[in-house]
Amino acid sequence: MRKYSHINWSEIARNAIIERIKIEEHILNEKINSNLLKEAIEIQDRIRNKTSINKDWSSTEEIRKWRETRK
Repeated sequence: MRKYSHINWSEIARNAIIERIKIEEHILNEKINSNLLKEAIEIQDRIRNKTSINKDWSSTEEIRKWRETRK
């Protein structure tokens, strides 16, 4: 930064922060298309129903088992 001492680094940082805040606020304020959301939920439910093999099966235990076999 010393090489470019003529640059106002505080102003650059401030402007970058302001722009990022604008982007984040825009993302938060975007309206969610309820039809697309409903369709996504239905797809997710169908996939989950297809993969529900056994109520006694634990995904946590399965992950631990495979992690242990890698060691």
